[in-house]
Amino acid sequence: MAVDFRNQTTLITGASSGFGTLFARRLAARGSDLVLVARRTDRLEALAAELPGVTVTTIGMDLAQPGAGAKLAAAVAERGLTVTSLINNAGFGTHGLFHEADPQRITDEITLNVTTLTEITRAFIEPLRAHGRGVLVNVASIAAYQPGPTLAVYAATKAYVLSFTEALRAESRGTGLTVMTLSPGPTETEFFDVAGQGADGGTARMRPETVVDLAIKALDRRNTPPSLITGARNRMMMGVSRLAGRRITLAALGVMMSRGQTERR
Repeated sequence: MAVDFRNQTTLITGASSGFGTLFARRLAARGSDLVLVARRTDRLEALAAELPGVTVTTIGMDLAQPGAGAKLAAAVAERGLTVTSLINNAGFGTHGLFHEADPQRITDEITLNVTTLTEITRAFIEPLRAHGRGVLVNVASIAAYQPGPTLAVYAATKAYVLSFTEALRAESRGTGLTVMTLSPGPTETEFFDVAGQGADGGTARMRPETVVDLAIKALDRRNTPPSLITGARNRMMMGVSRLAGRRITLAALGVMMSRGQTERR
C-alpha cells in the first residue's frame, strides 16, 4: 500500500542537489509539505519556487558543523513545525589514501555522515513514531557493505549508517513508522565533484532519478526492505562480495580503487 504523504511534513537534508532535490520533487507531487535543509540557500529557494501546492520551509545550515543536529531541531521548533517523515540525505565522501588526507576534512566527513545524522534522527524520531504513518530513510551506500580502500572513512561512516538504521527499524516495529536504509551505488550526482571522479572505481553510474524512484517504490511496498541496494548490477556485486569473503573482496577492491586513484592523479 502506497505511503500517504498528504498532511505530512517531510524533512530532507542535503536538499540542494542530487537525491535530496529529487526526493523533494517526488514527495511534493505526492502532497507532502517539506522542510528543506542545506548550505546553499539560493538553491533551496529556487527549488521551493518549483513546488506549488505544498508548504515548503527552507533552512540554510552547514550540517557538518558541531552541534548542527541540535541547531536544526531548534530551528524547526521555532517555526512551529511537526516533522512526520525524515530523509537524512546530507553527506559527502573523501577519496584518496588515508595518510594523505586532510585531518579537518576527515573530521567534517565523520561529523556530517555520522554525528549529525544520528543527532537529527534522535531529535525527530519520537514525533515520527507517534505519527506512525511516515518514513525514516537514511542514505548509506553500497560502500557500507565492505571496507573501502581509498574511501576508508566514507565506507566506514556508511557502515555505521547501515547498522544504525537497521537497528532502528527493529526498534520501530509495530509503530507504523517505515524505516529503510537506501544504499545506492555510483550515481551521477555532485558526490564525485567533491570526492573526485576516480571514487567510482571506474564502474558505471546510475541516474539519480532511477535511484529515488526505486526508493519510493520500495517504501510503498507492504514489506519494505530494511536496506535497499539500488540496481541489479549493484546487488549482484554485493552478492559476489559476500560469497568471495572479505579477504578476496578487499584485495580486489584495493586493485580497482588504486587504479582509480592513479588515474585521478
